[in-house]
Amino acid sequence: MTPRLTFRRASDGPDDLTALVALYDGAARWMVEQGIDQWQPGEKTEDHFRLRIKEGEVWFADDAQGAGAGAYELWWDDEPAWGVRPPEAGYVHRLMVRRGAPAGTGRALLAHAEERVAAAGRPLCRLDCVSTNPRLRAYYERAGYAVVGEQPFKSGAGGSKYAVTLMEKRVG
Repeated sequence: MTPRLTFRRASDGPDDLTALVALYDGAARWMVEQGIDQWQPGEKTEDHFRLRIKEGEVWFADDAQGAGAGAYELWWDDEPAWGVRPPEAGYVHRLMVRRGAPAGTGRALLAHAEERVAAAGRPLCRLDCVSTNPRLRAYYERAGYAVVGEQPFKSGAGGSKYAVTLMEKRVG
């Protein structure tokens, strides 16, 4: 099922920044409740999202009632996970879905990101997921992403190191 969503680019205004932090924290709380050690509430601030808006693209999806259903970041390079690469891909980060959003919202967000990457003339959409989260990896595999590698020492907040699975999908 594909939900009816309206997409728009996030601005660095206070309303959008507050909404992005709330989406992140909501997703992080859900992960903690599920015993998934990945995101923590309070980890990403308005400053994080302001920088992502300045350096790349951040997209919102609103449902048919105009409520924020989810968001994602789209980067045009990702050296910490993928190293130096030619401009052949777009990189999806922080795919966030509001609890209670219409079924299929996550897939619709991914499809929108893939369309953006293809429209930019890049043949690959890439992402990474924490290697200790097999459920998330399976989700991306069902969406057509293939495992292409592992980055065992990606740097996290405060200099912590963790492993990520590198995944990509041909688009366009």
